[in-house]
Amino acid sequence: MPIALVTGASGFTGQYMVGALEKQGFQVVGLGNHSAPGAENLICDLTDASAVKSCIERIKPNWVIHLAALSFVGHEDQRAFYDVNVFGTLNLLQALAELETPPERILVASSANVYGTPDIGKIDETMCPAPVNHYACSKLAMEHMVANWFERLSIVITRPFNYTGPHQDLRFLVPKIVDHFTRNSPVIELGNIDVSRDFSDVRDVVSAYMALLNSEVASTRVNISSGTDTALSTVIEKVSALAGYEIEIQVNPDFVRKDEIKRLCGNNQRLKQLTGWEPEYGLDTTLSDMLKAARRG
Repeated sequence: MPIALVTGASGFTGQYMVGALEKQGFQVVGLGNHSAPGAENLICDLTDASAVKSCIERIKPNWVIHLAALSFVGHEDQRAFYDVNVFGTLNLLQALAELETPPERILVASSANVYGTPDIGKIDETMCPAPVNHYACSKLAMEHMVANWFERLSIVITRPFNYTGPHQDLRFLVPKIVDHFTRNSPVIELGNIDVSRDFSDVRDVVSAYMALLNSEVASTRVNISSGTDTALSTVIEKVSALAGYEIEIQVNPDFVRKDEIKRLCGNNQRLKQLTGWEPEYGLDTTLSDMLKAARRG
């Protein structure tokens, strides 16, 4: 049975990824700081190069899906973005390259945040990155370092735009909104509500990852997006309609980021042309599923 290694398997995306890989017949091994349900797990700090090397030599994976990262933009330890997102990734690739038989496929998840705040319609992969926060800067630095391994390993770098779905951490915006409606809260405190994002469903993101892994795409960067952006106010209206009541919105200055990206919308044509992928879940379905899952607890 082929082995798929998933870093960050215990995370939001990782848990969906584990299921998709098992469905395709892989034995899945999770690698990271926490155990993932439904997978064999090796606890390993990616910033510890010797520990990573030891784990990789033990697993000898056929596929690698590298999802582990510090992804919460508001994380207090800014240096940690670079330790985990850059050096952790380099430790992983170095260990994989030293295997007698390197993996057939490696997918490294970056972020559309590397594009910064371009004042254009849909962003495609030719747009010059211009990150505006440490999370995005660490992801772009990671991309540049990963590209140095393109000739030695079969790697594709993905740039997912915003995505959400059932069981996402409440620190993130859409789950926070859904949670307030689930609890019938009369008021919600938010930051800048004058923003628009390209929201995908996590299940569509995982299907895009699987499509890329099952293709021969390598040595390139690929957007993962729905191709449509939605205003935050519209998201709130949609959840309000599903929940059956209106909520009072209060803007908390502490939640307003000075480097807030006003609009992000991704062009997904490269992904579609390379793999034939098409999204299956519209935003209305995603929000409905999130509300149902939150109510079930």
